[in-house]
Amino acid sequence: MPVADSQCWRSKLLRTADNVAFLPWLRHRASLTARIQARGRFALQVIYQGLARPTADEARALGLAVEEQAWIREVALSCDDQRVVFAHTVLPCRPRGPLTLWLARLGSRSLGALLFAHAGFSRGPMTFKRIDRRHALYSRAVKALQLAEPVPCVLWARRSQFGFDNQSVLVSEVFSPLLLRAPSSQPPSTN
Repeated sequence: MPVADSQCWRSKLLRTADNVAFLPWLRHRASLTARIQARGRFALQVIYQGLARPTADEARALGLAVEEQAWIREVALSCDDQRVVFAHTVLPCRPRGPLTLWLARLGSRSLGALLFAHAGFSRGPMTFKRIDRRHALYSRAVKALQLAEPVPCVLWARRSQFGFDNQSVLVSEVFSPLLLRAPSSQPPSTN
């Protein structure tokens, strides 16, 4: 697969043998945090928060120069002490606005809880990607999710852009195979 294809996020999610179990999670447009909380004891661990360079495909999605820094927040979402989702959030430094302050003050609270609780947010289209070691988020997700050997060769991810006032935040969520192991993990189908 060419490098350009390996960086492409797709707006259509076709059913494949390796994603069929993830489809209800990938396509769900409501709060992922709320869905995980409904399954069991929820926890959030902040992995990183600060200024950093977004990945090349994130910079493209947000209209940033490749070398431009942004506010980056990486967290692991857990259910019953098992890390099941790695979330990677990118907020451009300009324009400044309420999102900048809110992101700085989140601490161990979920950004999703904020996004879905405030009527002023709008969610853009969702895109999807089967990420592997060639993608910049893959190794960070494997580490944050604490995946044991043998580490999966690919992980499924989704991405959404949320708007508020004059700011935009890009949220990528990478799903652990452990999400599918619990009997209650399957949300109703949204095919």
